[in-house]
Amino acid sequence: MNAPATLFDKIWSAHGILSRPDGATLLHIDRHLVHDGASNAFRTLKEKGLTVRRPDRTFATPDHYVSTLGRTLSSINDPNRRGMVEDLETHTRESKVKMFGLSDKRQGIVHVVGPEQGLSQPGMIIVCGDSHTATHGAMGALAFGVGASEVSHVLATQTLWQRKPKNMRVTVDGTLAPGVVAKDVILAIIAKISAMGGTGHVIEYAGSAIRGLSVEGRLTVCNMSIEAGARAGMVAPDDTTFEYLHGKPYAPKGADWDKALALWSTLPTDDGATFDREVHLDAAEIAPMVTWGTSPEAAAPITDRVPDPKDTADAFRRDTMERALAYMDLKPGMPLSEIAVDRVFIGSCTNSRIEDLRAAAKVVKGRHTTIPAMVVPGSGLVKAQAEAEGLDAIFKTAGFEWREAGCSMCVGMNGDLVAPGERCASTSNRNFVGRQGKGARTHLVSPTMAAAAAVTGKLTDVRQLMAKG
Repeated sequence: MNAPATLFDKIWSAHGILSRPDGATLLHIDRHLVHDGASNAFRTLKEKGLTVRRPDRTFATPDHYVSTLGRTLSSINDPNRRGMVEDLETHTRESKVKMFGLSDKRQGIVHVVGPEQGLSQPGMIIVCGDSHTATHGAMGALAFGVGASEVSHVLATQTLWQRKPKNMRVTVDGTLAPGVVAKDVILAIIAKISAMGGTGHVIEYAGSAIRGLSVEGRLTVCNMSIEAGARAGMVAPDDTTFEYLHGKPYAPKGADWDKALALWSTLPTDDGATFDREVHLDAAEIAPMVTWGTSPEAAAPITDRVPDPKDTADAFRRDTMERALAYMDLKPGMPLSEIAVDRVFIGSCTNSRIEDLRAAAKVVKGRHTTIPAMVVPGSGLVKAQAEAEGLDAIFKTAGFEWREAGCSMCVGMNGDLVAPGERCASTSNRNFVGRQGKGARTHLVSPTMAAAAAVTGKLTDVRQLMAKG
């Protein structure tokens, strides 16, 4: 009889091909997702006279460098960015890799497209040249980002050498209060364990509050695992997962679905399996969250105040806080709910799915923005669904810009930027110095909190607006 095993252990052992004396394992890769930053990896293959080993397991879409103002190459006004997208088109065509291009309504952020198309499935190992590949772990997969040389290795061999991380479980039990959503959960987790709390580990998220989340909510939680220092984040597959996947274009069909379901049902962590680290949170204690510093761990409930570095005993931590507050131009003791913001961004691989847009639209309906605000759907299909439901009309009537799919203002490399010194309430995943543009000041929030900021012009407890209807 096999010893009890975790979800992560089961997937790792099923994909191991061979092990080296130094402890590294050669893993088979089920799915390789590629975006428009992969040009050098394809060029490396060409230079070495190699071809893509399994084009049928490789899928591509441009997202980082695309314009959100139009769905054509000509809409990308920077020649270097346009060249990155053109390169991806050329490389995928020559390699016979399926690409969801700008003319394809399925184009979008790679971490939105994967689950949406049913490419991300339980039990898989999924890699992509992007740190937020952890997103796909919400499907019960082991998913992680890889570097440029590793992208080349996977393209050429469909395998990858990796050292096995440790197991960590974060359990969130109880019921989330009204106004508290998945983004608040992961920000609360990171605030508790720190931005280095998951280093060297793969985190499995568990507990009744996690099981109560939709797949979209789980994708948000797993997406930000990397912000906690983890190699990956995972949620065990269950009926919620299976219902989401059923009928998706690349999901198994007919008898293959039944076989897959039987296998997927064996994946959840066994009773008695041990973790190297355990963390517990009470869902009822989580409130709408907002970041005040330059790391996702610098987060607090909207009802709190900007912390005072003098209250921190650790010298390094105190210095980090002082530098963060100087960059953010905030004073200790300021109520977070009194911080004025200059613009709002709703989008990114963290919060650009249909559920996110529905929630934000519910807050802004019947209200109007007081500052510039932008909504960027995560894919062409999300955009089409939102328009079919009339969400675009709600946003536009409220004064929001309604854009095309792409990474947009999450990362300052596509023309969508926060101006120097501007303060942005953003649904993205990183609030690093300069992340949204040189000198930009980012406050990470949920889609509903971003919507609340857009109509009030400041960081606002969305529950106040919910109470007013």
